[in-house]
Amino acid sequence: MFRTEEIEKLDKSYFNIILAENYDVTIQSKNTGHIWYIHNLEHPGKGECIIFHKHKASHPYHQHGRARNLRQAVKSIKGHDMFQMNGRRNF
Repeated sequence: MFRTEEIEKLDKSYFNIILAENYDVTIQSKNTGHIWYIHNLEHPGKGECIIFHKHKASHPYHQHGRARNLRQAVKSIKGHDMFQMNGRRNF
């Protein structure tokens, strides 16, 4: 379960907060417009999260990864934003 303190620490200058509840947080990056759904599983470890992602509201979600807590999930999302904003490199 996400604690109130964790939810209140979400950076409102970086994200549009769409939904923030005990087990589910949905946010939109103001930088990329991507939408993120973070679900707290509470199993097997307390606070473990699964991160889903979509590029546009009309697209379906796909799994992006997992995190130990909401703070780590947000860090992963910001890292993904940096990757997107700096452009993908073709090798």
